[in-house]
Amino acid sequence: MSEQSTVAGSCFCGAVRFEVDLPTLFCGHCHCSMCRRSNGAAFVTWFAVDPSRFRVLEGSTLVRHPSSEHGTRTFCGRCGSPLFCENSLHPERIDITLASMEGPIDRAPQAHFYFDCRASWIEGAEALPKRGGPTGVESLPTTEPESS
Repeated sequence: MSEQSTVAGSCFCGAVRFEVDLPTLFCGHCHCSMCRRSNGAAFVTWFAVDPSRFRVLEGSTLVRHPSSEHGTRTFCGRCGSPLFCENSLHPERIDITLASMEGPIDRAPQAHFYFDCRASWIEGAEALPKRGGPTGVESLPTTEPESS
């Protein structure tokens, strides 16, 4: 994990740039339906910091969407990247998508949240063939743990 005290982040197109001062408060995968639908993914990996540890450097394209009675999600209005989530029930933190960071933070994901709401189609995903390489579809060597 990162030994830096500040880590930069951005949206896909670069119109939104921000910084986060470590340490973080938590990091975890959220499986709730709002996260899945707003990100188009099986789950979203979030981490949080105190709002005083977060700075938007470039953000003229930011769009805020009230996603629930208590929550607001912030996206880049140019490329659509989901970036931040704020919740009035937890004003002591701002949640940030880990995938938008340009470097490592100070912790790995620690938990799955709303796992009981997870997408049914991710069951067994670990058993699927692993592909990668320059084309993204080349077979990768098996990385099974060795037996003792």
